[in-house]
Amino acid sequence: MTHVITQSCCNDASCVSVCPVNCIHPTPDDAGYATAEMLYIDPDGCVDCGECVAACPVDAIVADNDLLSADRRYLEISSRFFADPAHKPYSSKPEPVRIPRVEVSDRRLRVAVVGSGPAGCFATEQLLSCQGLDVEVHVFDRLPTPWGLVRFGVAPDHQRTKLIAESFERTAGRGGVEFHLNVEVGQHIMHHELLAHHHAVIYTVGAPGDVKLNIPGEVLPGSYSATEFVAWYNGHPDFAEQSFDLSAERAIVVGNGNVALDVARVLASDLNYLASTDIADHALKALARSSIREVVVLGRRGVAQAAFTTAELMGLVACEGFEVIVDDGGEPRRESEPQGVNAVKASILAELPRRPTRSTEKQVVLRFLGSPVEILGDDKVRGLRIVRNELIDDGQIARATAEIDELECGVVFRSIGYRGLRLPELPFDDVHGTLPNERGRVVESATRTPVRGVYTAGWIKRGPSGVIGTNKKCAQETVEMLLDDYSTGRLAAPTQSVGDLRTLIARRQPQTLDYQGWQAIDRQERSAAQGQLRPRIKFTSVADMFTAASAVAAPG
Repeated sequence: MTHVITQSCCNDASCVSVCPVNCIHPTPDDAGYATAEMLYIDPDGCVDCGECVAACPVDAIVADNDLLSADRRYLEISSRFFADPAHKPYSSKPEPVRIPRVEVSDRRLRVAVVGSGPAGCFATEQLLSCQGLDVEVHVFDRLPTPWGLVRFGVAPDHQRTKLIAESFERTAGRGGVEFHLNVEVGQHIMHHELLAHHHAVIYTVGAPGDVKLNIPGEVLPGSYSATEFVAWYNGHPDFAEQSFDLSAERAIVVGNGNVALDVARVLASDLNYLASTDIADHALKALARSSIREVVVLGRRGVAQAAFTTAELMGLVACEGFEVIVDDGGEPRRESEPQGVNAVKASILAELPRRPTRSTEKQVVLRFLGSPVEILGDDKVRGLRIVRNELIDDGQIARATAEIDELECGVVFRSIGYRGLRLPELPFDDVHGTLPNERGRVVESATRTPVRGVYTAGWIKRGPSGVIGTNKKCAQETVEMLLDDYSTGRLAAPTQSVGDLRTLIARRQPQTLDYQGWQAIDRQERSAAQGQLRPRIKFTSVADMFTAASAVAAPG
């Protein structure tokens, strides 16, 4: 018997460190880890010890004889991965987990972590695990709730993926960490003030901006960012009051990454299915009134270059209540077929119908070889003008042809990428939308000189790449740089005390919350969902969150 990793894999590689035969790859030290769709267990190398099952934070690993019929393909995916000679042979023993040990005369280190999403939590855990130091970490988040995209980015029907938050809760419960929630750096406390109260600051604020299409009609009502739509249906307080016109029968999502598939799935899913998730109530009500019957997911290149992962495609196809069909634009079959894991994705797409077969149900259309050139309409979105592409340079480049198509629709969501936003008092790379850095050390843009005491991790460090667990290795690298600078005397000691920090925050933001405040919010959200077969009913306004956090509630 072998074990198999399935859809909710978060890539944090907790399973790698406990595997006694090193049969889980790619490891964080393997080439390709940063861009891997997921991790894979070698079916020929697995010794059925079950250690990985216990270590997985998102319950993604199951024995092959316990696989559901819809998940049997994951065994094939693993086999194809290891059939590639580049992935074998591997050593019989995994590399030990490196926990930095620092030798300094002053063993007290105080660090601010700005952002409480995965990168921030992984950085905090790494700091607290450092041997030879008394580390104190202060975590700041501008929202009253922690965990970042785990709460506001992961699709509401991906509850197993959200289980990663349980490991973050264990980190938050450790000694030496203090949360300052509902505190915005740059408004309630400035960057230079953070440096005055800490040896170092790590920015892990993600990439909340979206990439524009830059085509005529993009500003029309009915043209939206997928980023905003995802935040809206996940109950982000900044977007809870936003409205989306879902009165037309067709929606188009431009881009075909995993977020695009999430948007399509939410738009097309049966209401009863969504009602069993933690989707925001306002979104559930709006979707109940939706007239959308068809969602077109538009990709500029071909089937072989689809940006969504195999696991996300399988999840989409397995959903009930709508049919998934493929419009490949008549793309000719290539002489060289996709290999390895990509071959499984290609085979799934090849099995899908090219035209509707169940006319009474909703449809998600995966359309390829098309780029938007204009959003049509006068007072609102009425359609999308699309240019037909052809592939050149072995499929790496999509070149526009003279063939134009106009597709009627009432709403367009752009989902072609994320960007970080400029932060006060810090250098910024406008081209890549990141903090300029060298292995996590923030540097001046022009001179590449390290900015003393300033570090970064996550998407604001490397751009929007990888999945939740990819941030773990990213954060570890950053913390190693920070500790190296501390041990060699390159960090300045704080000039202000922790008491001064708390006083400053209380004066600037009286409605700051600590971790216990978040726990009160968490309890009330879970309690409100009892009897409804939902994991939680989210508060979606900061005022309601603060009220819930301030209420006296017994732990339960």
